[in-house]
Amino acid sequence: MKFVAALATFAVCAIAKPEEDRVAALPEMGTFDKFGAFSGYLNLPETTKEIHYLFFEAENDSENAPVLIWFNGGPGCSSMLGFMQENGPFKIESGGSKFHPDEFSWNKETNLLYIEQPAGVGFSYCGNKKDCAFDDDKSGQDNLTAVLEWYKKFPEFVDNDLFISGESYGGVYVPYLAYYINQHNEANAADDTVFKPNLKGFAVGNGVTNWEYDTNAAYVDMSYWHSLISQELHDKFVAADCDWNMPYMIGVSDECMALQNEFEGLTQTVNIYDIFGTCWGAGPYPQVEEPKTDHFPHLYTSEHRRPHQKYITAADYTPWLFQNKGTSLSNDLPPCTFGSALLEYMNSDAVREAMHIPEHVQAWDLCKTGIDYLSGKKASQWIYEDLAGKGIKMLHYSGDTDGAVGTVGTQNWIATLNWNKTSEWKQYMVEGQVAGYWESYEGGLTFGTVHGAGHMAPQFKPPQTYHLVFNWLFDREI
Repeated sequence: MKFVAALATFAVCAIAKPEEDRVAALPEMGTFDKFGAFSGYLNLPETTKEIHYLFFEAENDSENAPVLIWFNGGPGCSSMLGFMQENGPFKIESGGSKFHPDEFSWNKETNLLYIEQPAGVGFSYCGNKKDCAFDDDKSGQDNLTAVLEWYKKFPEFVDNDLFISGESYGGVYVPYLAYYINQHNEANAADDTVFKPNLKGFAVGNGVTNWEYDTNAAYVDMSYWHSLISQELHDKFVAADCDWNMPYMIGVSDECMALQNEFEGLTQTVNIYDIFGTCWGAGPYPQVEEPKTDHFPHLYTSEHRRPHQKYITAADYTPWLFQNKGTSLSNDLPPCTFGSALLEYMNSDAVREAMHIPEHVQAWDLCKTGIDYLSGKKASQWIYEDLAGKGIKMLHYSGDTDGAVGTVGTQNWIATLNWNKTSEWKQYMVEGQVAGYWESYEGGLTFGTVHGAGHMAPQFKPPQTYHLVFNWLFDREI
């Protein structure tokens, strides 16, 4: 049994898992007999916030394996998307109807912790207007509190290495949590009675990091180099030198908005999250089919739960791409995110019961519409700079067919760091094929691409993403 140091407020007298949170089995997935599974709540003191977590112990050597946290983005999207479609022990592909074991599940080698945040998202709960309002700092502080509360439930993991991961707006969530953990650890460095998470690094996939270079600006360049727009239109964008004033696009010039309107007309049926992939919602796909009432669970007619939306739009998954664009835009991108089967599954009585979801908690949404979240203009590049040289590894990986947070934008903000390279640009191979490219920089940063992957790289290219992330995590040769 591992030694557990004295922990302020932890009152650890024995190492024991919270059996009341154990998940013995989930519908369509079967029994969890190869590793422990747990689902429950992390209550944030002096608030009404109840943060839902889902935790899978590592299949291999869970006692010593790192703890790896996963966040999806939004703001407002549930980390259960990652669980069901990206890196959980069972997966359902977009367009599919059946879960199957995932040979590239991230709990093969790590203790995998999903956190649904901020409060009010997914199965996480907040009970009043004040507790349901957030910005980047508040979200980061709440996530720190939630992580410390999780260690109270699972004190046997306090000595394990900790890594944080996520995607999309997780490009803000993940570094902010790393920053606040580091602040907590430094502030209590001399106090052996205060528990300090053993933070080793973080990994961000296709994550928003610098609004000046990410999102709109990157999508225009990416679309040009992938032949989605003409040379003439690209030249007009270059000449206009547009300032998109992300994330809210307030005060964008009329010239740039007109160009954006033309751009939208050319790309409106392209899946912004995977430009070569299916746009779920265009044509005879599940997202826009009228639901048959007998296919939907009780929540759609229940009086004590709010009515549920029937599909998820791109504007829900990445709201910062669709806010305040002005009335000149005639079309939004179509709802390209697959969600119907996920909504039905997570809102079934059997799943709610198996995951120990209380009756007072709202119906599950893949993405919560209208979340009260103020995104900061500075995003998260400053945190990379703040943590440089502090022994915290940083990985930013990018699926190179994503238009929402395009690879070129990530490369552009990394260039502004002016950090010397410690490893030059090189390819890595998976199953005899070029799977992507990577390079590393002073300060502890590694950048890698996942060739042919979209916004959700672990879903689109699971073996390639697993190879890159886990070789980086365990200091193995990429």
